[in-house]
Amino acid sequence: MTISNTVKITDELIAAHGLKPDEYQRILDLVGREPTFTELGIFSAMWNEHCSYKSSKKWLRTLPSTGPQVIQGPGENAGVVDIGDGDCVVFKMESHNHPSYIEPYQGAATGVGGILRDVFTMGARPIAAMNALRFGAPDHPKTRHLVSGVVSGIGGYGNAFGVPTVGGEINFDARYNGNCLVNAFAAGLAKTDAIFLSQAKGVGLPVVYLGAKTGRDGVGGATMASAEFDDKIDEKRPTVQVGDPFTEKCLLEACLELMASGAVIAIQDMGAAGLTCSAVEMGAKGDLGIELDLDKVPVREERMSAYEMMLSESQERMLMVLRPEKEEEAEAIFRKWGLDFAIVGHTTDDLRFRIIHQGEEVANLPIKELGDQAPEYDRPWVEPMPRQPLARDDIPQADIADALLKMLGGPDLSSRRWVWEQYDTLIQGNSLQIPGGDAGVVRVEGHATKALAFSSDVTPRYCEADPYEGGKQAVAECWRNLTATGAMPLAATDNLNFGNPERPEIMGQLVKAVQGIGDACRALGFPIVSGNVSLYNETNGQGILPTPTIGGVGLIPDWSRMARIGFAREGEMILLFGAPDWWGTHLSQSAYMRDFHGRADGPPPPVDLAHEKKVGDYVRKLIRSGVATAVHDLSDGGLAVGLAEMAMASGIGATVSQLAQGDPIPQFFGEDQGRYLVTVNFSAQSGEFEAMLAELEQLGIVAPWIGATGGSELKLGHTRAIPVAELTAAHESWFPRFMDK
Repeated sequence: MTISNTVKITDELIAAHGLKPDEYQRILDLVGREPTFTELGIFSAMWNEHCSYKSSKKWLRTLPSTGPQVIQGPGENAGVVDIGDGDCVVFKMESHNHPSYIEPYQGAATGVGGILRDVFTMGARPIAAMNALRFGAPDHPKTRHLVSGVVSGIGGYGNAFGVPTVGGEINFDARYNGNCLVNAFAAGLAKTDAIFLSQAKGVGLPVVYLGAKTGRDGVGGATMASAEFDDKIDEKRPTVQVGDPFTEKCLLEACLELMASGAVIAIQDMGAAGLTCSAVEMGAKGDLGIELDLDKVPVREERMSAYEMMLSESQERMLMVLRPEKEEEAEAIFRKWGLDFAIVGHTTDDLRFRIIHQGEEVANLPIKELGDQAPEYDRPWVEPMPRQPLARDDIPQADIADALLKMLGGPDLSSRRWVWEQYDTLIQGNSLQIPGGDAGVVRVEGHATKALAFSSDVTPRYCEADPYEGGKQAVAECWRNLTATGAMPLAATDNLNFGNPERPEIMGQLVKAVQGIGDACRALGFPIVSGNVSLYNETNGQGILPTPTIGGVGLIPDWSRMARIGFAREGEMILLFGAPDWWGTHLSQSAYMRDFHGRADGPPPPVDLAHEKKVGDYVRKLIRSGVATAVHDLSDGGLAVGLAEMAMASGIGATVSQLAQGDPIPQFFGEDQGRYLVTVNFSAQSGEFEAMLAELEQLGIVAPWIGATGGSELKLGHTRAIPVAELTAAHESWFPRFMDK
């Protein structure tokens, strides 16, 4: 056969495919000739940032990814962690930022669909979803439209598919005006002896296309996701995929049934770059070649070219290598579920990736160079400039009660109820905590007491002020949120969202954040087992805040001893575990300075990882022993916001004293790390309390008794008491009012 090449390859065409001149020269050297148009598209898809991680691979290798609990680390569709009794949890987080900005409903919906496929491709049944969302300033003309579309897309897909959304985050900042972030997380349960990988094995075996038909939606989506935006963003709308959650639900059931039959050798989701990426990854990982006949691919549009078929990102599709003797059984399963089943190729022993279309060979490429030997860059980077500390005499004053109400009623600290009530948080019947607490918790089906906790965290303003400390803090807060439910944190997934890595200052943010994440994960025994990198999040040269999101999973052995954030009852002691000498003193980069005074001065709060581990382990011990009746970690807004959230969650007030001396502002709004509010079920005069104090002194943990629960008001120091109903009214009103405008 001859290589078909009907489109002239020009410099403009190469640039439009996101390939640099030196990368194109590398293609010429590898192939030994000018590539066909289809081959150019294949290289563009496989060598872009979204698929190849060419700017970040060097640094991702430094992250800890192993541990006694880790069954599968990075490199597969999702990470796998052992939870005992022959069970494991499979999870990952991935971005759909660019598509969601262009077409918010379908961009977010297909982000959910893609991450769910990553999980059930491994043989797991999805049990939980989360999302971490960042939008522009509330007064930006596009923000409300994006919020509405993204939330509707997440709910529309997740609810119809039938997976509970158990947690997440939403933040607003002008730096996301031209580039919102949509990071989707999913977790599923599987048996440890029934995990499926994407590595193809065996020569001459059938390569089978499964699921929905191929259309033109999403052609070039992976390349678009690795490019900056400009004022012509709407022209990229055709590169956004269209999702169908009902088809995906059928695909889930068909895949799990097929896996149980023993027919599957390897399986790969058709996500970014569709048929191209899935076929190349399966072959390259197995040191095999792949030959595909596109005339056998099920399509839903006429006269599709080879280029379109190879780069289509139509959703709800899988590629598998099957045992030949199981072909009929496999086809019967997929036909039963109303899905397409087609043998579209076979594995070869020559490490070539061949594409046949209408009797012509339109691509013949070295598969290893396309896949696991894509370009890798050590991009230049510069150390971020350190911030000067906030002077003690430069603390703007405000009435504590007034400041608290304003912060609770603002865009970033207000209730997200408007959002999560659009998601089905209780479907499957295993959710033990609804969104709004420190972490989502889901029972492990088939076990009387076991549950899993899930959290997603990052503080982008910390990361911009000091990417290293911000990376540490993202991991520590995720670990802390899991711990606050009583869960033992098992492992994490990351979603590293940054601007243009070709700018040394942006690359410096990525490098230092990864170093911080790595150090925190090592210190806390919290390995990264999966993840995603999303770069070029810029519009007209304006980059986003560095946003390395961390999604974590923890195990609760007995959910009857799980902690919640709401006060359990009146008359209980409130202790502040992990407190520094002044309860809380770090105001620079705090929510108080940002929300009340419009300032983002100074460095973020430092994270003492040994302190985090010591305090967290002790708080978890209190929860599991039944001593702790309510627990809440402290983060944005410090002590005042944490107390208010506990009061609002329960309807029970509290009275908290102030130190006899010192400025109350840093005490109530400082954001020192490694702290938990804990209520206990014994009195100050009890022997249990004395024993606990002695143990804390021996461990070097500070846990002052700062107040007591009771009444219907929150009283902080010398300021006026605030009725819990007033706090709740302020907290619950902003989001509905914003969306109803």
